[in-house]
Amino acid sequence: DSIGPYNKENGYEKGKIFDSKGNVLEEYGGGICQISSTLYNAVLNLNLEIIERNDHSKKVQYIEPGKDAAISYGHLDFKFRNSIAKFSKVICFTSSIFATLIFSFLIL
Repeated sequence: DSIGPYNKENGYEKGKIFDSKGNVLEEYGGGICQISSTLYNAVLNLNLEIIERNDHSKKVQYIEPGKDAAISYGHLDFKFRNSIAKFSKVICFTSSIFATLIFSFLIL
């Protein structure tokens, strides 16, 4: 499934993105890669199979190099597969008070 397109009508706000030349712009959906990068690191910790992952074209400040997962609707995606042969469910918690995003994997 997809979380795009990134536009005001779908509830996205503007944030910083890299364009195809590496310039920083303000566009709807900017900052969404922080979520995909957080999920990517959770998936790495569980040793799940990575199907598709892309680095950013430039270094991002919120995570160390090689730990990011750039996404761009219709172009770049982050995909993983449950490769542990158990039922799994991804649960996401957010807190506006603490400005945090937590991914939890329920494995039965």
